[in-house]
Amino acid sequence: MAGVSRCLKYSMFIFNFFFWVCGCIILGFSIWMRVSGTQQVNATSSVFAGANLLIAVGAIIMILGFLGCCGAVKESRCMLMLFFIALLLILILQITGGILGAVYKPKVEEAFNLTLSANVNALQSTTGEFKEYQEVFQKFEEKEKCCGLMKGPEDWGENFKKPSSNICECEKPSSDLCINYQGRNIYAKPCGEVIMQQIEDSLVIIIGIAFGLAVVEILGLVFSMSLYCQIGRK
Repeated sequence: MAGVSRCLKYSMFIFNFFFWVCGCIILGFSIWMRVSGTQQVNATSSVFAGANLLIAVGAIIMILGFLGCCGAVKESRCMLMLFFIALLLILILQITGGILGAVYKPKVEEAFNLTLSANVNALQSTTGEFKEYQEVFQKFEEKEKCCGLMKGPEDWGENFKKPSSNICECEKPSSDLCINYQGRNIYAKPCGEVIMQQIEDSLVIIIGIAFGLAVVEILGLVFSMSLYCQIGRK
């Protein structure tokens, strides 16, 4: 029994070491995603929620990995039980979050469209109140090769018609990216589509990480409970 316990003990330690490494990777990646996201226009701020969630998850995983390693090495039933309970709670929260995400998806899409509509009003403003936002958004358009938010150049209203305006103009006219609108070559794709694609890409990453973590967490629950029971038999 002692040999089996030793094997399980070191398996638990190795598992939690890699669990801790995964936490470091997730934390580092999510911080990078959050920092790089701040360089984009405010309209993409909805992407930040996923990055913030991953930062929290990465930090928690690092703490749990450390707790599991200490519990395995010291053969502490208290640490192992804390590890088990915390891991179980996280798994339950992940499942709950996935269910809520599926149930409230239409409301999230509705809220996103309302946010776009509010930002369209900011683009059309001629009072100067949203001048800084408009300048930042133009840089976003140049970077992502898109125009407007929902209806293309129409979203800019009277600002698009200003003589000095170079809003949405293609740097290198291309039939794939550009169209002719009011005698100017402009980007054809609305930026709302670009933003939505960014959100979907972020969600794919988050879902993939969540699924991978769920598998790892189940293994962690099995390892920790098995070691906990064997230590109790000594």
